[in-house]
Amino acid sequence: MTLSTQDAREHSRRRKELMRRIGGDAVAIIPASHEVVRARDTHYRFRQNSDFQYLTGFPEPEAIAVLVPGRKGGEFVLFVRPRDKDSEIWHGRRAGPEGAVAQYGADQAFNLDQLDTELPKLLMGREAVHYTLGEFPELDPKITGIVRYLREVSRRGAAAPTTFVALETTLHEMRLIKSRAEIALLKKAAAVSARAHCKAMQMARPGVNEWQVMAEIQCEFERENMQPGYGSIVGGGDNACILHYTENNQPLRDGDLLLIDAGGELQGYTADITRTFPVNGRFNGAQKAVYEVVLAANKAAIKTLKVGASVGKPHETAVRILTQGLVDLGLLKGKVDALIEQQQYRQFYMHGTGHWLGMDVHDVGRYKLGGKYRKFEAGMVMTVEPGLYIAPGTPGVDESYWGIGIRIEDDVLVTAAGPEVLTGGVPKDVAAIESLIAAA
Repeated sequence: MTLSTQDAREHSRRRKELMRRIGGDAVAIIPASHEVVRARDTHYRFRQNSDFQYLTGFPEPEAIAVLVPGRKGGEFVLFVRPRDKDSEIWHGRRAGPEGAVAQYGADQAFNLDQLDTELPKLLMGREAVHYTLGEFPELDPKITGIVRYLREVSRRGAAAPTTFVALETTLHEMRLIKSRAEIALLKKAAAVSARAHCKAMQMARPGVNEWQVMAEIQCEFERENMQPGYGSIVGGGDNACILHYTENNQPLRDGDLLLIDAGGELQGYTADITRTFPVNGRFNGAQKAVYEVVLAANKAAIKTLKVGASVGKPHETAVRILTQGLVDLGLLKGKVDALIEQQQYRQFYMHGTGHWLGMDVHDVGRYKLGGKYRKFEAGMVMTVEPGLYIAPGTPGVDESYWGIGIRIEDDVLVTAAGPEVLTGGVPKDVAAIESLIAAA
């Protein structure tokens, strides 16, 4: 694999921006992921560390990137696994140091076993090391040990780093604002994921198993060279009231709703969509009543994702509409303001209304600055996912509502012109859902 010219430019732009932000007297160290053992001598499918992927595009495990602003020998240095004929026969090709330079744009590259000798040279004369301690505990002693050594040497006149800075304080704020290239990937991931949800709506019916629906969704991802961005949730009936239900192994029953929370990942960027629909194709009275409340909250919250608005506004808006709906349905009693103040709604709505979305399904970036919710900026992407969950046997609730779990989730890009819904390719209005299912 080789980076395309466009991808190479994008990664280079990101590295230059990070180096500009950390300053010319600093150095940044970014490790790649390791392979994770699944069972004995087999491994899970490799997924690159998001920070490392964001800056390098290098697809192999164990590598370490070092960014050294202004270095004469080159600012972008990679430490990678060496070429190994036997390993490559069994496990696949390696780029090696030569490929890291020729194919991935490194200014200089070394074998990993040269880290102990070459990293001190890169850190010497730098004041700050931008590195996230604790995330890669096996690497921490090596880096801190090198810094201690350089500090000892510095007593004889050479400069050495005096400060460790958590890399994410800078890098994750960069990742929060998506570039055109990132937005294009997110849009395609959303479009494919929406198509997968539509197919799931049309194949789900009484007697089909949850895992069969999940297989249909994931097959659509694989057709586009994508993989699930997270463990898919396919919960029929009471299972929809379990927020992170992933057993996905029960038969679908006539009269139940099916909640699907699934998104595909494309080149590291994931969609995140939830839809809830009737297994038999028609909402009953109680299901429709609850669904319309959640849908109203979803649509109203989306409208609040505007440049300059508070990041807390979508949740505040959704909570008010959901609470009013619960009162109207007779599931809560009292005045809406008091019920919100007392958080009485939380017995039916116990999670937040959205999260950042990007390379991670729960993407990086702070929600608050200085203790207060930050303001939306163009290029941010957030999910909007209100829900109501009425567990079986809930005291004081009419049995017609028992086991109804509904969540409606969309991915929304903040733009100067207003919120742009990326996941509109899958219906969410009652009539549109019933029509799609009927057309199957």
